Amino acid sequence: MKTDGQPATILVTGATGSLGPCVVQRLCAQGYRVRALARHAPDPGTLPPGVEVVLGDIGDAAAVRRAMAGASGVVHLAALLHINNPPPALAAEYWRVNVSATAALVAAAEAAGVRRFVYASTIAVYGDNPSQPLDEDAPCRPATLYAGSKLAGEQVVIAATAADGGPMGVVLRLASIYGPRIKGNYRRLVASLARRRFLPIGEGTNRRTLIFEQDAAAAVVLALAHPAAAGQTFNVTDGASHSVREIESAICSALGRHPPRLRLPARPVRLTCGLLEDAARAVGHRAPVTRSMLEKYREELVVDGRRIRAMLGFAPAYDLWRGWAATVSALQESGAL
Repeated sequence: MKTDGQPATILVTGATGSLGPCVVQRLCAQGYRVRALARHAPDPGTLPPGVEVVLGDIGDAAAVRRAMAGASGVVHLAALLHINNPPPALAAEYWRVNVSATAALVAAAEAAGVRRFVYASTIAVYGDNPSQPLDEDAPCRPATLYAGSKLAGEQVVIAATAADGGPMGVVLRLASIYGPRIKGNYRRLVASLARRRFLPIGEGTNRRTLIFEQDAAAAVVLALAHPAAAGQTFNVTDGASHSVREIESAICSALGRHPPRLRLPARPVRLTCGLLEDAARAVGHRAPVTRSMLEKYREELVVDGRRIRAMLGFAPAYDLWRGWAATVSALQESGAL
């Protein structure tokens, strides 16, 4: 994507988040000018040299206009992410960040004549859906505040119009992203396995769909430039589904050890977990393991990622074993493990 023979300027929100640095690095490597909209100045080394940083919140209209000026494309990664058991009062904040701010960003992009707007969504929008594997035409049944707000954001983006009257938006429903910057449940899983403090629960046959961060970034950059991407929604996966047992084995292989042999039975663990959570709540504390954490560990969600391969030629470079090897190696080198 070029403008008048010059490298196009791409605005990236969420550039300092879990996926953002990978996306920015790939954009820079492909010759784009990158401008990041960030609430705080990034730590040294987070972004490549030459990246312009505009300080401001995505809900700040003036900051958005400054950041959008002269941009040919937008990559919208910023979001309020999933939180286990969020209080009902957080619903308004999910809507403000993931829907209202997205709508304002889209409006600013339309006003500025932006050609392409890539929106990072999530396969969580499918919710508890018994028809698996799920393609992009499957019904969406979001079961959390996060997933519901991301689906509403998708609808705003798909309705966006470019200056030529055609569609501007592309929605990428990303599978669970892992890599050296992972946070949350997978980061805790890696740390627990590294310290030999993890006991698997259940048979581990429930299946998941994942994507390594470098492949997720490659899909974002591809969707930004490919002419067939406009107006489309794509599932982004590594091309396979993986049992939880297989994921644990891949992590342990990267750590150079055998997977845990003992697996705890799911039903009594669920009962005990519930009792401990209720007892902790009664005295004003938070249990170290909650029902929602256990449900997340035992959930199953498999999606079909063939559309982006067929239409855009997307080809993931990392399978499960190579991805986790790269993740663990980077975490060890950084001293995080």
